[in-house]
Amino acid sequence: MSAKVDKRILLSQPAGSVHLAIFDSTMAGKLRLYASLLFAVSSVLAAAASGDVKIAVYWGQNTSEGTLRDTCNTGLYAYICIAFLSTFGDGRAPALNLAGHCDPASGGCASLTADIASCQSAGVKVLLSIGGGALGGYNLSSPTDAQGVAAFLWDTFLGGTGGAGAPRPLGAAVLDGIDFDIEAPSRYYDDLARSLASLYGRDARGRAYMLTAAPQCPFPDASLAAALGTGLFDHVWVQFYNNPRCQYAPGDVGGLRSAWQQWTAALPSAAVFLGLPASLDAAGSGFVDADTLASQVLPAVEGAPNYGGIMLWSRSYDKDTGFSLKLQGILQNRNNHTGTGCVLSDVSVLLLTQS
Repeated sequence: MSAKVDKRILLSQPAGSVHLAIFDSTMAGKLRLYASLLFAVSSVLAAAASGDVKIAVYWGQNTSEGTLRDTCNTGLYAYICIAFLSTFGDGRAPALNLAGHCDPASGGCASLTADIASCQSAGVKVLLSIGGGALGGYNLSSPTDAQGVAAFLWDTFLGGTGGAGAPRPLGAAVLDGIDFDIEAPSRYYDDLARSLASLYGRDARGRAYMLTAAPQCPFPDASLAAALGTGLFDHVWVQFYNNPRCQYAPGDVGGLRSAWQQWTAALPSAAVFLGLPASLDAAGSGFVDADTLASQVLPAVEGAPNYGGIMLWSRSYDKDTGFSLKLQGILQNRNNHTGTGCVLSDVSVLLLTQS
């Protein structure tokens, strides 16, 4: 057998080169691998665009943020937490509060069904966040209470069928999971997590659902320590703001780094996200501008094997400031210059003819 090179197209990468060989036989039964070539080149191109950071964002508390569909269509976010189911537990009638977006009590939020489907078709995970800052509006009184709240969430927002005619405030939409944003110390959220996980496993269509949480950065979190200790949470976006002892201080990333190391070590099975405000007005303290975040803070956290990305409060503030858009631009530029991202410049393709 001899081989001759028919064509050679060179393309290189900063971190090394990619070599693809296509062998073409002129004999009967020859193997044509052109499809493999197209697939491989497509993979390189996909890698070239993978320098973005994954961002989770909260939506629902300000009408100025725009629609849920428009939020997803920005392409900036991987996860959107609809905020909030702000009343539940201890005998309360559960209540969804989406500020001025729609009125759940009159069925007005069923219009979000199409928006949610649009987001999910674009690959964005849409979750319901329970809790929030409306302290006094929620708590769990017992394991049985937790089981009841889990059943309500499953039947009303997830894959459950519930009783005949059971209302679904978001219409026929089936969300991707439940987010715990519990701001007031309370017990039994571990029971809620276990009950939800059990219900998740019963989905007749085999659909996967997520558990996420947004604890405060002082470790351990006063409200969610027991729940997070179950190991059931997929993603945890830790709030590194409104907590001076563990948030970024100008020129000093030490306190944040120390807390980050505690969180990532304690949650080896979860992807841990760095939670931040999207503007100075979004929180009392802890805002980090995009340039500082990229140059000082992310280098201190990205090395953790379970680093997941960042979480922003909230879409309305992010829309006003363009924070995430600026951050993505900075990171893409950084990756292009350091070779972290895959920049298309050289692919080597060899077409060999067997004779």
